[in-house]
Amino acid sequence: MEVINTLGRRKTSVARVYMTKGKGSVTVNKKDYTEVFPTSVLQSKIIQPFALTDNIGKFDVKVNVSGGGINGQVEAIRLGISRALVKLDEENKPLLKEEGLMTRDPRMVERKKPGQPKARKKFQFSKR
Repeated sequence: MEVINTLGRRKTSVARVYMTKGKGSVTVNKKDYTEVFPTSVLQSKIIQPFALTDNIGKFDVKVNVSGGGINGQVEAIRLGISRALVKLDEENKPLLKEEGLMTRDPRMVERKKPGQPKARKKFQFSKR
């Protein structure tokens, strides 16, 4: 099996995922994923696509992720892994789609407008 290359995005995070057959190691930015994402909630989000498709410990994953915050990065990685599993076997798609792992979350931070302190907040209005 050759390297499967996919991309995952969330907010401003971009994750490039490279998946090969292996023993189940997940490397994020040349470190183990447990070092980069110390909480169990974030770690379970990364493993979620493998758990749903019964592929835990079958693939090695190398990820380069940049931009955004810690949660956005994890969700970008999760989308990249899900896309890689679908590239590997199309039968995985309905399982992952049912859990909402195949859709790219389009929500982004709204831009700040001129004449306002934030995107929607207005400066205090004084009548007199």
